[in-house]
Amino acid sequence: MVIESLLDAAGRFPAKTAVIDPFRRLSYAQLTTLAKVIRRIVLKETACRRVGILLPGSSAGMSTLLGVIWAGRTAIPLNFLLQARELTSIIEDADIDLVIGTRYFESILATLPIRTLYIEQLGLPRRYLWEKLRPTPEPPPVSPDDTAAIVYTSGSTGRPKGVCLSHANFENNVQAAIRHLQLDPENHLLGVLPPFHVFGLTILNLLPVMLRATVTFIPRFSAQAVYETIAANPDITLLLAVPSMYAAIGRLKSIDASRCRGIKIAVSGGEPLPRKIYDLMLERTGIRLMEGYGMTETSPVISCDLPSAHRVGSVGLPLPGVEVQIRNENGCSLPANQTGELYVRGPSVMKGYYNRPEETKAVIDKDGWLRTGDIVQIADDGHITITGRSKDIIIVGGENVYPREIEAVLEQHPAVQEAAVVGQTDEMRGEVVVAFVILNGCSQVTGAELRAFCRDHLAGFKVPREIFVRDSLPRTPSGKILKRQLMATLAGRRNDDA
Repeated sequence: MVIESLLDAAGRFPAKTAVIDPFRRLSYAQLTTLAKVIRRIVLKETACRRVGILLPGSSAGMSTLLGVIWAGRTAIPLNFLLQARELTSIIEDADIDLVIGTRYFESILATLPIRTLYIEQLGLPRRYLWEKLRPTPEPPPVSPDDTAAIVYTSGSTGRPKGVCLSHANFENNVQAAIRHLQLDPENHLLGVLPPFHVFGLTILNLLPVMLRATVTFIPRFSAQAVYETIAANPDITLLLAVPSMYAAIGRLKSIDASRCRGIKIAVSGGEPLPRKIYDLMLERTGIRLMEGYGMTETSPVISCDLPSAHRVGSVGLPLPGVEVQIRNENGCSLPANQTGELYVRGPSVMKGYYNRPEETKAVIDKDGWLRTGDIVQIADDGHITITGRSKDIIIVGGENVYPREIEAVLEQHPAVQEAAVVGQTDEMRGEVVVAFVILNGCSQVTGAELRAFCRDHLAGFKVPREIFVRDSLPRTPSGKILKRQLMATLAGRRNDDA
């Protein structure tokens, strides 16, 4: 487990750098002592089994996460991009009475119905000195199946749900990722994803400790800061980000690709990777993006493309220990190269949704298979390609249409930066396809021109009935497009026309 790994690293490599951020650098010995301080504070300040954390990716954030787990408590990473009303809903659902946060977010934290301990006022330097004199406590008396963290989903399909992830879930996912990517303690990770994002929590906070590696955090994403950090630190080898972050890096005015050569693996996850962004990063930085795939419910990594078996457009092979299966709408298993919904089984699959047994039963069957809701194809050699979401299927005149296919075509147009496709109810055909696009820079193109482009690449029933050009698209705090809002916009427009 992670605390055992932390203590082992502090004992064997006390002087090795564990974590770096713009404010401090901590060795494994120092990180362990600071986590001990947080552990003692948590045990003194609350008897609740769950503790909220509202901190960015940083040495303080990592120390607090480890300290909460060391205290035998369940960590509740809170999304600092949410509004107070949304955070209050999560706090009430998680039934917590304490949040450890930072003064930087005081304007939000002060409005929440909960007690907050600000990291700046905990007297950490003094406590740190005293803690160094105290014996190191044992790892917490927890079982592998005990809940280590409850991570709340972004809520793009409704009220956020708490995903209960056990110590064993995290341990198995981290070790499988290490084996899959062939990582070793000499790897140096660059952390740009926040810890409330499950990829940031697992891969940037837990994996470095279990690997006994080093992580450098950029608490607030800036494409320029990412490039400058990589250029100044050639020992940084691993980067994990979402496509929009890579797009911002690729669009920087001045990049010297030779200064990015230290990056051995750059993984894109969280949402589909447009080919245009892949090509942009390769052209500007020389970095080939490896597309990964996962879910909060799977701790999170399910599969990842590999430099040794690279296939553009694929999310790669499943991690060791992860079983995958595709099924049709009747739940029957399908052979390779067929299109169907992906089901996943393995030790990384969540315990369930917090206090929601019926919703848990709806997605995990009696044999332990998790229904992902993603439509995929699995090739003969096991490579997985995502084609869409089952809930996103548009049925046009009895034909199934997968939005991601159309979005990918639109994003091939030189004027289009990003596309989102939804279905609109139609009296004649059941549904019709409608698209929303954001254009590149000063590009100009009409919806009619884009429809003509689509007709050259898609079957007639897949061509969008209408294409709307927008300056921006509605998104969740984690950056995913809120297609429900786009559909609501269409419904409102339809009512106005009536």
